[in-house]
Amino acid sequence: MIILGVDPGTATTGYGVIDNTKGMNKFVEYGCILTKSSEDLENRLVTIFDELTEIIKKFKPEMVAVEELFFATNAKTAISVGHARGVILLACSKEKVPVYEYTPLQVKQAICGYGRGDKQQIQKMVKALLNLEEIPKPDDAADGLAIAICHANSYRAFAGK
Repeated sequence: MIILGVDPGTATTGYGVIDNTKGMNKFVEYGCILTKSSEDLENRLVTIFDELTEIIKKFKPEMVAVEELFFATNAKTAISVGHARGVILLACSKEKVPVYEYTPLQVKQAICGYGRGDKQQIQKMVKALLNLEEIPKPDDAADGLAIAICHANSYRAFAGK
């Protein structure tokens, strides 16, 4: 089962693709969709939509896991991430791929075993869990992989597989 994990952001949307077969997670690809702060918001959202649609078409995931919006101290950042999440959900819906959402706490618990893991711990665990030679960079891409792993483990537990 191919799973796409997405860490939403307006400037940087991280993604990670894994193949979960017989309970084993295998690395496929990771990367980031980047937009320029000098562009208008609507053009940045079109870029995220178009590039994510291409990623979905390329890897044909059976499921997409997206990090839920958390309440940040900066309302402007939260609204911006909300816009990015909206076009991510739209791209998935248009491509008819079911979406599952996880809070940052759920992702940290799934990857590190507890909900207070920091960025470095998550990156190291993603590297170890997927038997990668190096830590995925940038952080947003590692987060995309972490979200995909979280879903693979959660879905397997839920589905009894």
